[in-house]
Amino acid sequence: MKANLFSSRIGGTAAVPPSKSAAHRAVLCAALAEGTSRIENIEYSQDIRATLGAVAQLGAKVTEEPHAVSIQGRGAGSGFVTVTRPVFCNESGSTLRFLIPLFSLTAQKIHFTGAGRLFDRPQAVYQMLFDSQGLRFTQEPDGITVFGRLRPGAFKLPGDVSSQFVSGLMFAAPLMESDSLIEVLPPYESRSYVDLTLDNMQQFGIKAAQRARKNGSVVYRIPAPQTYTACDVTIEGDYSQAAFLAVLGCVLGGVTVTGLNPESKQGDKVIMDILQRCGGKCKAVDGGLKFGRSLLKATEIDLADCPDLGPILFTLGCFCSGETILRNAGRLRIKESDRIAAMQTELEKMGARIQVEGDTVYIYGTALRAPDRPLNGHNDHRIVMALAIAAAAGGLPATILGAEAVNKSWPAFWQVLQSLGERVEFEE
Repeated sequence: MKANLFSSRIGGTAAVPPSKSAAHRAVLCAALAEGTSRIENIEYSQDIRATLGAVAQLGAKVTEEPHAVSIQGRGAGSGFVTVTRPVFCNESGSTLRFLIPLFSLTAQKIHFTGAGRLFDRPQAVYQMLFDSQGLRFTQEPDGITVFGRLRPGAFKLPGDVSSQFVSGLMFAAPLMESDSLIEVLPPYESRSYVDLTLDNMQQFGIKAAQRARKNGSVVYRIPAPQTYTACDVTIEGDYSQAAFLAVLGCVLGGVTVTGLNPESKQGDKVIMDILQRCGGKCKAVDGGLKFGRSLLKATEIDLADCPDLGPILFTLGCFCSGETILRNAGRLRIKESDRIAAMQTELEKMGARIQVEGDTVYIYGTALRAPDRPLNGHNDHRIVMALAIAAAAGGLPATILGAEAVNKSWPAFWQVLQSLGERVEFEE
């Protein structure tokens, strides 16, 4: 789908979608719990649908409503059902990495399939873990096959790779035969996502302890066997998605964002600190945060703990005076697209000045211009949204190819942008 954006006057109030990170975790805990859990404020993005479909294959009973889902879990006593077909994870790295250890507990031969660049993403951590226990783990272009039940024990995981590996092992550990220790070695990146995992597990009755060692590692002790217990939860607003509206508001002013939890443990909440360092104006109003037009200045940003903010920070840098520096950006290359190359290529069509040296990106603030050819969304939801905000914030007409990619995480993105005054027309 092609989206044609036209220069428009922006302003108004918009609600952010529910946190995809929190929803993945709540769905998994509910599926493992004894009893029926109700999850309110859920949005059926492609990623969340992948996780819902997968837990149904474990034997959970899923009942969908427009903005809520009820899940009758299997519980530790009921055990898992026979898995009769491949587990389709679409393009969701969270779904795949969270579920590999859990499905191994079925002791069945399981084949995971997906779409897009999902199996281009590294899985060496699980390869090492399965190999160490003499279990089968095979990755091929069409998917991953595992065979054999993971056993409890002492696990050492590198901290400078995706935290999804840590979370995946944590979800499974309480269902094993005895206690496990999970040591995450320094440097420990994206720790906030593991904190979010632990928070969700504890809501569903799981006990765990953590402590830091002098060498900089963090050790988690997870007693087992334990039982997840049903829990009703409401998914909070997503800071990684709010970042798009917040940047738009700080450039143009007059944008109010609702649905955010000021006490959230989401790592992407750091967008508020980043905007403050850049001189972004924000004040609390009834039910939300109002972002005012700001004279933005460049700053240095470490992406180690917030890689999902990468694309919109490229856009932000274009509107900041001076040199914005994004450090530890390397993980952006192994997402749904090579996000470094994609954002550099597309923003340069709009006159942006961007330099890449290894895992560091330098963005030089400059006035953007209307692109003389279509922008490519690279089949990546965050690239599409970041480019749309660049065009809207610059008051520039633009055409974005692959506009439907937003369905992966925020299906209502275009409607929200239109509700703020942006004129968008679509072509098949």
